[in-house]
Amino acid sequence: MDKSLEPAMHEATQKRNMIVVAGFLFVLLLISTYFFTFYVLLIALISYISAFSIEYVFARVRKLKLDYGLLVSPLVFALLMPPSAPLWMVAVGSGFGMFFGKCIFGGLGRNIFNPALVGVLFVTISFPELMTTQWLVPLTDQLAGATPIVSLRSGDFAYTFNDLLLGRGPGTIGETFRLGVIVLGLALVFLKIADWRIPLFYLGSVLLIGFIGNLIDPGSFQDPVLTLFVGGLMFGAFFVATDPVTAPISPKGKILYGIGLGIFTIIIRNFAAFPEGITFSVIIMNALVPLIDYREQPISQNEEVTA
Repeated sequence: MDKSLEPAMHEATQKRNMIVVAGFLFVLLLISTYFFTFYVLLIALISYISAFSIEYVFARVRKLKLDYGLLVSPLVFALLMPPSAPLWMVAVGSGFGMFFGKCIFGGLGRNIFNPALVGVLFVTISFPELMTTQWLVPLTDQLAGATPIVSLRSGDFAYTFNDLLLGRGPGTIGETFRLGVIVLGLALVFLKIADWRIPLFYLGSVLLIGFIGNLIDPGSFQDPVLTLFVGGLMFGAFFVATDPVTAPISPKGKILYGIGLGIFTIIIRNFAAFPEGITFSVIIMNALVPLIDYREQPISQNEEVTA
C-alpha cells in the first residue's frame, strides 16, 4: 500500500467512526424521548447550536474547516444533562466546553480534555442545585430529589435490577436506559470503534475495588454489582472514556487509564461531596494521559528525547 495514502485513509476512518458514534448516541437520545418527552430533543438542539456557534467562529478566525468531532461532543454533553435542565444552562455549558475544552487547544486532535465533560464539570460546579437535585422521574412529570446512585449511597435504595436496566429510575438523559447503553456500547467495541480495554478495566476495577471495600467497610462501600448499574458509569465507560483523542494510545496505557478511572470513580463516589464520579474521574485521567503515553513510549524514543 502506498504510504502517502495512509493519512487520508486514517482521516476517513476517523470520520466514519465519529458518524457511527454520533448515530448510536442519537439512538439513545430518541429512546430518552419515550422516558422524558421531546424536551430532551430541544436540549440536544440547543447544545448543538451553542457548540456550533463557538466552533464556527473559531474556524473562521483560524481559517480552519469544521471537523466531525462537532457531531459527537454536543450530543454527549446533552446526554449527560438532567432531563429537566433549563435551556440557558445547556447553552452556557455546551459553549463553555467547546471553547475551553477544545478550541483554545487548537481544535480536534490537540485537546487534552473531553470538551463535553469540561462543559458538564463547569455547570455542575456553577449550578449544583440544578444539576444534582432536580431529576425528572421517567414517564411522569414529577421531579425527584434523588437518583438511584444517591439512594444507594444513603442506604435508602428501592430499585430492582430491572428498574435500572429498563429506565425506571431518574437520572441523566443518556444513562437512564442502561440496557440500550450496554448493547450499543458493546456494538462500538465489536466494530472496533471503542477499544475494549478501557471499558473492561474501568468497570472491572470499579467492581473489584467495590467488592474489597464492601468486605472491609460495608458502611462506606455499597453493593459492588449495583454500583456498576447506578449513575452514568455504563454510559461513561463506553461513550466517554473511550474518546480516542483524549485516551492513551498504547494498549498498556489504555489499561492503566481504565484502572485509574475506576480508582478515582470509587473514591469520588464514596467520599466526595458529589455523588457521581464519572466527570471528575475522566477529567483527572485526561490530564494524566500525556504522562501515561510518555511512559509507554518505546525505549528508543525515550533515548532520543533525552539525547
